[in-house]
Amino acid sequence: MPTPVESDVLVLLYDVARHMRTYADQMARAHGMTRAQWVILARLERQPDLSQNELAALAEVTPMTIARLIDRLEALGLVKRCMDPKDRRIWRLRLTPAAAPLLGEVKEMRAKLHAVMTKGIDPAVLDTMGVGLRQMKDNVSSQRLAEAAA
Repeated sequence: MPTPVESDVLVLLYDVARHMRTYADQMARAHGMTRAQWVILARLERQPDLSQNELAALAEVTPMTIARLIDRLEALGLVKRCMDPKDRRIWRLRLTPAAAPLLGEVKEMRAKLHAVMTKGIDPAVLDTMGVGLRQMKDNVSSQRLAEAAA
């Protein structure tokens, strides 16, 4: 029988997220990258031409953090900054052809992580968990915005 702490959803969410990040970090390092770099590559594949500020907002990090990560990816020849045709102050981010092989590795890593994390969980339960987790994220995000505005 789980103890009250073991069944506390906040503790469980924290523990799962920590284990997931640690495991993802190990997989990314094995490929010579960081988890953050892999997340950026995956995000830019799904949403090309994001600005650095848009990417920072989506990743919930500072624009300076994104700028440093993009600098590294640009130095590796995986990402290029392109001037926005409507506003010269904005840099749009695009993947280069050199990123394609790494994107395949990112997809494999995500599939492996997903398989490890969801082993033995009924798909209907996973769907329900997804709904609940999205609601939790929205709740916390809305509360943070409301408190910041106050």
